[in-house]
Amino acid sequence: MKPRRTTTYGFKRTGTVLSDQIRRAGESRGFAVSRVLTHWAEIVGQDIAAIARPVNVGYGRNGFGATLTVLTTGPQAPMLEMQKERLREKVNAAYGYNAISRIRITQTAPTGFAEGQASFAHKPKQAEPKINPEVATAARKAADGVESDDLRAALERLGRNILSKKKH
Repeated sequence: MKPRRTTTYGFKRTGTVLSDQIRRAGESRGFAVSRVLTHWAEIVGQDIAAIARPVNVGYGRNGFGATLTVLTTGPQAPMLEMQKERLREKVNAAYGYNAISRIRITQTAPTGFAEGQASFAHKPKQAEPKINPEVATAARKAADGVESDDLRAALERLGRNILSKKKH
């Protein structure tokens, strides 16, 4: 069998050479995939976060802008489809530039069809529970002899947490 002859003559395509540099440039401007995942509810609002979640951010072959893939359920897909442009504007506003050029909506999870039945309900942030003044006083007294302010504050928090736990 003859060895396969290449037509590139040792050259590589520009897209393969520049893809890492384009990605690094995008990330240096504040665009990191984890930011979309961790701050989804704050970026898009509770109404959209309740019906959809981000799955993937992919870079196309042309290298201009990224595609955000959003997972939703069947009944919510048409509603989300109508809000794609507003969703793209909200995500791009969080970054300050046009990081996302396209939004793709999917109704299956990234790992396959069996995982596509996800719940999107986001709970609002809970306020810290009120601590009984007696518990706070007891925790303060227990940490009273410590000289370091940081260590004393940490021990007070630990004492409040332990003393305020309900016994089952």
